[in-house]
Amino acid sequence: MVDPAADALSLPEDWPAHPDQSLSLNRMGSFDWDLDNGLMHMDEVALDVFQLDPDEYDGKPASLSRRVPPSEAVRLDGMVTQALKSGRSHYGAYFRIRTRDGGLRWTHTQGFIRRDDSGRPHRIIGIVRDATQELAEATARLEVDVERRRLTSVVESTTAALAHARTVQDVIDLLKDSQGLEHLGATSVVMGLLESGRIHLVADGPDGSFVPGTRYTRVEESYPMSEVIRTLAPRFIESPEDFAASYPLLWPHITDLGITAAAYLPLIAQARPIGAIGLLYSDKSGFTADDRNVLVALGSSIAQSIQRAMLFEQEHDLAEGLQQAMLPRRIPEVPGAHIAVRYRSGRLGRDIGGDWYDIIPLPGGRVGAVIGDVQGHDTHAAAVMGQLRIVLRAYAAEGHTPATAMARASVFLQELDTDRFATATYMEVDLASGVVQVVRAGHVDPLLREADGNCRRVPVQGGLPLGLSAEFGALDYPVTVLELDPGQTLVLYTDGLVEQPGSDLDEGMQWLTARVRGGPQDLQALADDLCDVVDERGGDDDVAILLLRRRGGYTPQAGGKLQQHVAQSDPEALRSARHMIRAAVRAWGGRERSDEIELAADELITNALLHTDGGAVVTLRMLTGPERRLRVEVEDRSSVLPRRREAGEDGVNGRGLLLVDQLAGAWGVESRGSGKCVWCEFVLPERAAAAPGTPPAAGTPHVPRTPQTPGASAAAG
Repeated sequence: MVDPAADALSLPEDWPAHPDQSLSLNRMGSFDWDLDNGLMHMDEVALDVFQLDPDEYDGKPASLSRRVPPSEAVRLDGMVTQALKSGRSHYGAYFRIRTRDGGLRWTHTQGFIRRDDSGRPHRIIGIVRDATQELAEATARLEVDVERRRLTSVVESTTAALAHARTVQDVIDLLKDSQGLEHLGATSVVMGLLESGRIHLVADGPDGSFVPGTRYTRVEESYPMSEVIRTLAPRFIESPEDFAASYPLLWPHITDLGITAAAYLPLIAQARPIGAIGLLYSDKSGFTADDRNVLVALGSSIAQSIQRAMLFEQEHDLAEGLQQAMLPRRIPEVPGAHIAVRYRSGRLGRDIGGDWYDIIPLPGGRVGAVIGDVQGHDTHAAAVMGQLRIVLRAYAAEGHTPATAMARASVFLQELDTDRFATATYMEVDLASGVVQVVRAGHVDPLLREADGNCRRVPVQGGLPLGLSAEFGALDYPVTVLELDPGQTLVLYTDGLVEQPGSDLDEGMQWLTARVRGGPQDLQALADDLCDVVDERGGDDDVAILLLRRRGGYTPQAGGKLQQHVAQSDPEALRSARHMIRAAVRAWGGRERSDEIELAADELITNALLHTDGGAVVTLRMLTGPERRLRVEVEDRSSVLPRRREAGEDGVNGRGLLLVDQLAGAWGVESRGSGKCVWCEFVLPERAAAAPGTPPAAGTPHVPRTPQTPGASAAAG
């Protein structure tokens, strides 16, 4: 080691003729090395540093080799040679020498190079001294400084890690698994939180079990955690004897754990205790001042994290409780269907979402299924969600068509004096026929899982989200008609299930389709599986899931109906209505007459669209009586009654009602307030008798209804 302060000593030119007595008084030996003849004069103190007697030294530097290890000699020779060649005036170094007993100790030397007028070195004078004590003290100071920096680094790194903990359990897990505790030398950690005057032990000891009787303890009891909470001061237990004497109730239960020391720290936040933490050591004896300072700082950091986590959990529980109160408390049993629902909170404190689901039993063996998501992640979103869910449920229960119910819900949301909008999908499912009418307001498309497990995305026409459609006057929601066979499952969900940071929606849809395809057959298990994998994918958003599977062999206990609005100048709506009619007729056992019924219904719809304003509402219902009859109703807003007339010269116009009259068993017109209803009825063949014990065939009607005959209707031509 080269001494940077080598020029701090100045020797006279005639030294050692007049040696400095202060050197010997400070145990510094001197030497004078004549480079011309190679001899080195060393005084008595210098020889004593090398543990040499005067008669053992012949004035030649080689005589010192018995005291200087070869590696140190090579290093010193190289340093001196470099100083001589470089033109420097001095050098200095620490090196080790071997004592008489074979040990090693540190020595320090400083040399001053004298040169002639030409710059050639001819003499080195200097000092040597024993540096063992000096280096020992410096090393100790260095070790203390390194240890202090290490402990400070542990506190800083632990504090940084605690900043990401959201819950109390996160804090406990981090402390128990933290490398920081390992660096501190602690064997394990115990923690208790103050709850209503009692200490609840939430983190156990090293063996993973609680000491009997310590799960809940009172603050006034004789336990270390109780003491630090009462006094608000840390307690450092420096030996097993100290532990046994101070806490005789606790010590017998932990004697076998090998605890040699412990540090119990109060957790103080906003000037009040919230708990205590204990660090247990198995190979430590006593605590230095630095240890104590670092542990107190660590306790303060842990207290702040615990308080933040407790507030986070309280806020989240409040927000989640509000949202859960807005969701249906239970899903009703729906004959003809298996249903599973799940809601997974994103667990972001107050940042919960407005996701919801709902199942709405409707007359006639029908059921409404709703999935939706209000914009935003806060309690306001949850409150808006609750109101919107109730309103949409009320509109559906009143008998409005899916499109009308969604349009009215959109108007309600726009008038709610909120800046939020909502996406939603509403399905009305006729469980007897399997006809599904779907209205989508800015929401993600549903999935359809086949009975064999295959799964595919179902493209559904959509309109603007609720609230926005009312604001922009786009309330004519298109209706998509699907056919749901027995064993098929509709999968409805919110975007939190498929949207992930850094990936697009199509990737999420492909992932979900594959997951549903390979998921459990049981709906409850499938819903659980979908919620679980959200955590695996790192999803932070709320997720709502609704699964609906149609059962086979279901017969409704009341006569139901299918209804759809057909807007003017909307060919897609007309095609959708035809699809609904065709599917319903086949499901209700009228496959042989499906073409006739679809043709007659199409004529009535076309007449309403051509000769009236405001579109038409198509309704299909089964009637009961001596024979099975299917009734088709087309309502419009015009009070002008239709009349049957002969076909024109072109042979095209005028054939509509004639065609209906020829195809239908009966038809007629009814006044409906501001408009009218044109209807026709068809006799369907009786179903084959079921074997004893076999469930009734799907679609068999049960509610008596007496149809109005053409003669009873006003102005029927």
